[in-house]
Amino acid sequence: MADVIKKATRDSYGEALVELGKVHDDLLVLVADLADATKVEGFKKAYPERFFDCGIAEANMMGIAAGLAAAGKKVFASSFAMFAAGRAYEIVRNSIGYPHLPVKIGATHAGISVGEDGASHQCCEDIALMRTIPGMTVINPSDDIEAKAAVFAAMDIDGPVYIRFGRLAIPVINDFDGYKFEVGKGVLLRDGTDVTIIASGLLVCEALEAAKTLEADGISARVINIHTIKPIDEEIIIKAAKETGLLITAEEHSVIGGLGSAVADVVTATVPVPVVKIGVNDEFGHSGPAPELLKEFGLSAENIVKTVKASMSLKK
Repeated sequence: MADVIKKATRDSYGEALVELGKVHDDLLVLVADLADATKVEGFKKAYPERFFDCGIAEANMMGIAAGLAAAGKKVFASSFAMFAAGRAYEIVRNSIGYPHLPVKIGATHAGISVGEDGASHQCCEDIALMRTIPGMTVINPSDDIEAKAAVFAAMDIDGPVYIRFGRLAIPVINDFDGYKFEVGKGVLLRDGTDVTIIASGLLVCEALEAAKTLEADGISARVINIHTIKPIDEEIIIKAAKETGLLITAEEHSVIGGLGSAVADVVTATVPVPVVKIGVNDEFGHSGPAPELLKEFGLSAENIVKTVKASMSLKK
């Protein structure tokens, strides 16, 4: 595992914007005083005339993005998830969501893995907030390859898009040459018959590791990557529910309103099977090194294995 490539998806975001800027001369990038942290500094250097720093005024930034989009411009608005989804929620809802404007929101520093910045910046509620906005596409990529693909795909979506990026460098699990990203389509990463682990974001890598351990213990685990949480791939979830009879969801987000809730919504209406959620429970995080926090809050391969074993008895 020493040669595994690791990269933060916020870096992927910045690099993808620079690439998009080469082919879209009407692409504008906005940021709320966090160009370096959100990794859009590269776009600023390459295309300074198309870069706008709106200062520490996230709601104003979203309003500006809405106006530019209404005028026909392609716009990415960038900030930390806590501010893009939290502080600016009302403007995102009413000025971007309600008129269904094609503003793309690049939200970095999501989840517990923000680490030392602590509870005030560890946004574990953003997916819940964004998926309730009608017409909003919500994407939570699992690695560098998928993050870049999500940014490219967002350009073609006729409507608002929220893409979630992380601060922590995580393993690259997808193959650049063979990977095909489709909005709204889940990815079967590993087949299995006893249980399905449905993961998103940095928990996808942990789910794959957990599946290997479970296989050694005689449990065949299917692993599905749900990168698009809205619209969610109902077909792949229903198929997994029918064929394995037990779903475990894993996400770096609150267990309320995120991937787990979206999956539960699907199966309760179609194939009611047990859905066990792994995520941040109804609590705030705290400051600390990201790897240690992920383990403390149960966002690890070890806890996925433990949860699967404890949940096998729920199968009918």
